[in-house]
Amino acid sequence: MSEFGTRVDDTTVRFERLLPGPIEKVWPWIADSDKRGQWFTSGKLPDKVGEAWEMRYHHSSYSPNIAPPPPGFEKVDREEVTMPSLLLAIEPPHRLVFSFGNSIKNGEYSEVEMRLTPQSDGKVKLTLTHSRLRDHDHTLKVSVGWHSHLAMLEHWAAGTVPPQAISAAIATRAIVAARGSTHTDSARDP
Repeated sequence: MSEFGTRVDDTTVRFERLLPGPIEKVWPWIADSDKRGQWFTSGKLPDKVGEAWEMRYHHSSYSPNIAPPPPGFEKVDREEVTMPSLLLAIEPPHRLVFSFGNSIKNGEYSEVEMRLTPQSDGKVKLTLTHSRLRDHDHTLKVSVGWHSHLAMLEHWAAGTVPPQAISAAIATRAIVAARGSTHTDSARDP
């Protein structure tokens, strides 16, 4: 399992992470607004599939250890930013699918699926697939975000404080990987 995402095609990227189980312990990190807000977005999920909800981001709140934001992410680091979303599917405690993007009224959004699968060693595999992305450049951009957000999740789910909020260093590693690096030491922490 790679630390980086796998580019399925120019409009789809997939990430896998192993998290400490059981699945009932991991599901709240995906579905509960407060827990999800520690690593990705807060916002209460709606009661029914097809209903809208508001995702709230604030990158500097993910860790007490502050680092400079990557270029283009200064606003979401400085203040809370909201984005509308649609709940597309939910199967507790295994699967959550939602829209991602500001154009939900026009149906011009990408889709994020988070799937949890218990493993024989007691851990839980999270498979996150982000599809319907506009193009290769958009796929690169969300790959940077997911790599960084999932790094936060791994720490919080393991009961440790992330060493830094989303930073330029994490983002740079993700960009190098998403562009097709061979995952050599040059794409990892020094």
